[in-house]
Amino acid sequence: MNPSLISANHLAPVFANPMLPETSGSSDLLFQQQRLIDAFSLLLGKHHHAMYLADFPGIHRRGLFTALTAMSTLPSNYLHGRILRSQLFGHGKQAGELAKHHLLFICIESLLKRDSLWEMLLDALEQGGYSRQGSWCELKAKIVLIGPAAYYGDLLSSERYFSDNVTLYGEMAFEWDRQQGDQQNYLQWLIQVAALVSLSLTQDSLFPLLTYASKQTEHQQRLTLASNDICQLLLEAAHYANSTEIDGVSINRALQQRKQRHNSQEMVSIQNVDDKFIYLPTDGEMIGQINGLTVIDSGDYCYGEPARITASVHYGDGEVADIERKSELGGNIHAKGMMILSGCLYRVFGRDEPLHLNANIVFEQSYQEIDGDSASLAEYCSLISAIAEQPIAQGLAVTGALDQFGNVQAIGGVNEKIEGFFNLCNRHGLTGKQGVIMPRSNVQQLNLPQEIIDAVAAGKFHLYEISHVDQAVTLLMGKVAGKPDKDGDFPPDSLYGMVQLRLDGLAGNTDDQPGIIMRLLGKLVFMRN
Repeated sequence: MNPSLISANHLAPVFANPMLPETSGSSDLLFQQQRLIDAFSLLLGKHHHAMYLADFPGIHRRGLFTALTAMSTLPSNYLHGRILRSQLFGHGKQAGELAKHHLLFICIESLLKRDSLWEMLLDALEQGGYSRQGSWCELKAKIVLIGPAAYYGDLLSSERYFSDNVTLYGEMAFEWDRQQGDQQNYLQWLIQVAALVSLSLTQDSLFPLLTYASKQTEHQQRLTLASNDICQLLLEAAHYANSTEIDGVSINRALQQRKQRHNSQEMVSIQNVDDKFIYLPTDGEMIGQINGLTVIDSGDYCYGEPARITASVHYGDGEVADIERKSELGGNIHAKGMMILSGCLYRVFGRDEPLHLNANIVFEQSYQEIDGDSASLAEYCSLISAIAEQPIAQGLAVTGALDQFGNVQAIGGVNEKIEGFFNLCNRHGLTGKQGVIMPRSNVQQLNLPQEIIDAVAAGKFHLYEISHVDQAVTLLMGKVAGKPDKDGDFPPDSLYGMVQLRLDGLAGNTDDQPGIIMRLLGKLVFMRN
C-alpha cells in the first residue's frame, strides 16, 4: 500500500495523431445513438404514433431533428415555446399538425405548461384522432416528444394514457467511450457539428477540440456528445479568428477568453489570499492543520479553491465535533463524511473501549455552506496530527473521501482542485516539495493544463495517488502509520503508536511512575497492615 507519484505522461488524455476525415454526412450526427435509432425506426413503422426521445442539456436539437428526418421520407416540424391549440388541432379550415403526414417533434416541457393541451393530445393518441368542427380528423403525424429522461419516468407513473400510447423510448448517449470504437468516427461527428453553424475545421483544430471534449466528460477515455456546447465554442472561436475556418489558436483563445469572462469570483478569492486576508501557507509544518481542496461551482463556471482545515483535541467523552455542522454551514453529505470519519477513527483506536477525547474540526475563514465528503480524508489527517502532536507538511494538499475501513474513494472536480492549489503554490513560489495527494481512482480523470504538466515533469510539483488513508498520513507527517500486533498495539515509534499513547494518556492508562502523593499513600497503607 505505498503511495505512488503520478508521472507527467498520465496527467492528460493522449490522442493518437488525429487526422481530418475526408468525408462525412448528416448521418454522422447520430454517432453512438443506437438506442435512439432503434426506437425511431420502430416509430416509422405502421403501428406506432408516438415515442419519447430523452435528450440532455447541451444537445443541438435542430441538428438532431435534421439527422432523424433524413432517416425517413417524411417532412418534419418542431413545436416548442408557447404552443397553441390551433397549431396542433387546426383552426377554421386549416388542418393542424396532428392531421399532417409528417414527423412532429414536440418539446415536452413546453407542452406540459398547457395542461388542457396536454390532455387533449393524450386523448387524441388514445382515440387515434380528434373531432374538429363536427368532423373526425385522423391522427397521421408521427409524434416525437423530446425532453429530460426524468420526465418520462414521472409521466409513466402519473398518466395512464401516456404509458398506453407512448410505448417507444429512445435515450441519447451523452458521451463516447474511446475504447469502444474508432476515433475517426468521432472526428466525422465533429465536422458535422461544425457544419450545423456553417463552420469548418482545420487539421490543427482537432487536438484542442478533443482535449476540450474529454474535459467535459471528466474522463481521459471518454468524449462528450454535447453538440450544442461544441457549437457555442466554435462560434466564439470563429469570432476571434474572423473566419469560418476554425484552427487551434482560435479555439484556445476562445477558451481563454471564456474563462476570463466568467472568473471574476475566482479572481476576488485569489486577491484575498495574496493580500493575506486569508491565511493559506504552502510551506513549513504545522500540527493539526492541513490544506484541503474544495470546488466552487457557480453554474456557468467552476474553479478550485484551497481551504485551511484545523483540528484540536482535548479530554472528553469521544465526540468528534463538526463546527461547520454546529454553525449550520455544513450540508448533509459533509455531515455524513464526518460521521464516517468518526467510524474510521473508532475502528482503529476504539475497538475495546471508548475514546477519552473530544475533537473540534473546522474549515478556517470559511463563511459559506460547505457540502460533500471529499474533505473527509484531509479532516482525518488533521485529526491524527493533532492527537499524535506530529506536524503536517503544509506544501501538500489533500482531497479524497473515506469509508469506515480507511479506503480512499473518488471525488469530483479533481482537475479544478489540483489547478487551484498549483496556482496558489506558483504565486507563493514553487519549492519542489509541494503537491497534491489524491485518490488513485481519480487518475483516469486527469486533464490538466500544460503548465502543471511541465512543472510535474521538471520535479517542481508532485501528484501522489493513494488508495488508503495510512498512505496519506505517512506522506504528510513523514512517519509510517504502523501495523498493530495481535493485541492491537502499534509500534511506539510509529504514527499510530503515538496516537495510541496519547489516547491512553487521556484515558489514564499509562505506565508512568506514581507521583509523590501516591507513593506516600502507599506507604501509609503498608504501615497500617
